[in-house]
Amino acid sequence: MALSKRELFQKRRLRTRNKLRDLANGRPRLSVHRSNKNISVQLIDDAEGRTLASASSLEQSLGVIGKNNVEAAAKVGAAIAERARKAGVEECYFDRGGYLFHGRVKALADAAREGGLKF
Repeated sequence: MALSKRELFQKRRLRTRNKLRDLANGRPRLSVHRSNKNISVQLIDDAEGRTLASASSLEQSLGVIGKNNVEAAAKVGAAIAERARKAGVEECYFDRGGYLFHGRVKALADAAREGGLKF
């Protein structure tokens, strides 16, 4: 029986996370969630199991509510880079989840890199 679209996504997500976990070396994880209407990102310390910083296109301070495009993703990426610096994080690893690395996910990653995060 063929796997559903959701099951294929879950397999991709877990495969990506497990490969990255081997390379983590104690660095926090920059986890991306993308939906049809919004994009959000969290900086997670897996050793302690807590979120260090987060940013979302739902925040009014970013001024991108109701927009889910590459520009909105870039603003979210810049915001997470700034908040990560305030939390004392300079290096992390990028967990794209099951999403392909292009479009909004790539724009978010590029903006975070420009903001000073290394991954």
